[in-house]
Amino acid sequence: MKRALKTYLAKSLGKKAGKQTLPATYDSLTALKCRIWYNEYGGYCLPESSLHRSAARRILSGDVYEPQTIEFMRNNCSAGDIVHAGTYFGDFLPGLSQACSPGSRIWAFEPNPENFSCAQITVLINKLENVTLRNAGLGSAEDVLRMRTKDEGGRGLGGKSRIVDPEEFDPALDEEVRIVKIDDSIDCNRPVSIIQLDVEDHEKAALTGALDTIRRCLPILILEVRRGSDLLGSEWFATNVLSLGYTQTGTLHNNTVFQCAS
Repeated sequence: MKRALKTYLAKSLGKKAGKQTLPATYDSLTALKCRIWYNEYGGYCLPESSLHRSAARRILSGDVYEPQTIEFMRNNCSAGDIVHAGTYFGDFLPGLSQACSPGSRIWAFEPNPENFSCAQITVLINKLENVTLRNAGLGSAEDVLRMRTKDEGGRGLGGKSRIVDPEEFDPALDEEVRIVKIDDSIDCNRPVSIIQLDVEDHEKAALTGALDTIRRCLPILILEVRRGSDLLGSEWFATNVLSLGYTQTGTLHNNTVFQCAS
C-alpha cells in the first residue's frame, strides 16, 4: 500500500519512484491518507484506510463499482434530482452528475468524516457543480448518533460503516455523526426522481424522514437492504410506501428497485 502511494506521489511530481520517499512519520500524520484513481466516468479520492473494501478495489482496477445501478440511475433520473446515500468516497458521483438534466442536482449524504473528506475531493477532481454534498447521515429526525467506522482489527469499514445502538458504543471503533432528514434537506419545490439508499440497516429511519418527499414526488426508490432484514415485508413498509402505488420492479446488484405505477 505504501509502495503504491509512493509511486503515485513520485509520478505526480514528475520524479522517479526510487527518489521519492514518504516521511518517517507517515503513520502518525493526521493528514488525510488517500489515493487518486480513475475509471471511465472520472477521478476518485480513495481513503487509504479502506482500500481493501470492494468498491475501492474495483476503482483501483479501473472498473466501475455497481455499474448496473449507476447505469439504471443515469437512464431514469429524467429531469429530477437524485438523493444518494451513503456516498462513501463518491464512487457514484461522476457518473450520475454527467447524466443529470440542466438544473437538476444530486443531494449526497455521507456521515463518516474520512469518507466525506474523500468525497469532497472527488467532487473537486471532477468539477461537479450539480452536487450538494453533506457530512451527515439520514434519519427520521435531526440527531447526533454513533457510527462504527472500524472493525475489531482497526481497519476502516469504508462503505460498510453503520449506525450503532448506544449499548454497542466503543470509543475505539465509533465516531459521533450528524443525522438529518431528507424532507428538511431538500426544498419542497425541488422535483426528486430517485432516492437511492445504501445506509447499512438504517433504511427505515431514512425513509421515515423522507415520507413527505416520497408522497410529493413518487420517486424511484433504490434500496440496499441487508439479507435477513424484514423491512420490505413489514407492515410499516406496506402502509407508508406500497400503499402509494409502489411495486418492486427489479434488482440491481444488491439493491431492490421500487417504482410507482402512477
